[in-house]
Amino acid sequence: MVFCTKAVTIIAGAVAERMRFAPYLIYSFFVCGIIYPIYGHWMWGGGWLSTLPYGAGCVDFAGSAVVHTVGGMLALAGAYVLGPRKNKYNPDGTSNAIPGHNLTLVVVGTLILAFGWFGFNAGSTLGATDLRISVVATNTFLAAAAGGAAIIFMSYIIFGFTDIGLARNGALGGLVAITGPCAYVAPWAAIAFGVIAGAIMWGTVIFVETKLKIDDPLGAVAVHGANGIWGMLALGIFADGTYGGVSGLITGSGGQLLAQFIGVIAAMAWAIGLGALMFYVLKVTMGLRVSELVEYEGVDVHLHGSPCYPSQAEITAQVGPEVEDDERQRDVAILEESLARDASREKIYSDKLGRWIYAKPKERK
Repeated sequence: MVFCTKAVTIIAGAVAERMRFAPYLIYSFFVCGIIYPIYGHWMWGGGWLSTLPYGAGCVDFAGSAVVHTVGGMLALAGAYVLGPRKNKYNPDGTSNAIPGHNLTLVVVGTLILAFGWFGFNAGSTLGATDLRISVVATNTFLAAAAGGAAIIFMSYIIFGFTDIGLARNGALGGLVAITGPCAYVAPWAAIAFGVIAGAIMWGTVIFVETKLKIDDPLGAVAVHGANGIWGMLALGIFADGTYGGVSGLITGSGGQLLAQFIGVIAAMAWAIGLGALMFYVLKVTMGLRVSELVEYEGVDVHLHGSPCYPSQAEITAQVGPEVEDDERQRDVAILEESLARDASREKIYSDKLGRWIYAKPKERK
């Protein structure tokens, strides 16, 4: 059940800041009830993927494909159908960076995830009496460290500074990549997995944002989708035959790589196909997206009734630089444009403010 909910939360990262609450509940129901369990059965329940006549059949120790590839591809379909956040792309097609609000919480969340991953991977041995648990835990740590370190060095070489936001995604990419092969490979291979996973994550972020024009706020497609695929294929290459009879290309056997490739194609086709259908049906029936006004003011205000950061404006006014007049006028114009499109508001004259405003009329008893 925990693995299943993880696949659902991957989608949430790609559709953040602009999806209505009801579609969240509905897509979670269908993913947990249909999409995830069926592919999970194919892989872990004695289904056709596990019995492929190549190598040891398609294997996935802790979920590189079942959880992360499926979740990442569903996230790709959801973000595509939903569309990008307002002002993410310029008229000429170039993209704008929309940075996170609190980098400290981002890093803390990454560390919590990394700690939980030891239960995610090592716990998949289903018993501490299986001494392979030590190899699984070691490989998990090494892949995460290698993925984060690789991005730190690459960003310093390219930009002249270390990008902590990219680095934490690099570490997560390493964790995703090692999830499937963690029991079947040697520690040196786990380090290679992590380094390559960091590069794959970075390249996929650029490709999805600039080439596909899909807005993925958390990089869910790059971290989970792309590196889930990499982890499955890497298993077919680097499995050393010391556990479960799974031998990869480095041992001279190409059958396992073929089985892994079939498993990846099945995961992509299953998740993208059903995901696109699911999100499209939700879009045309009940609508996926919040209004421009809600997106501008924040879904926290409209969904939970209060802003996440009520004192942010006061703190900014005390310690931050003064906002230029043109920027203030631009923000006001965007807000008024959004208010004007809200059918529940009407244009009235405010004697107190001395100007026309858009407001909701009082209900008559």
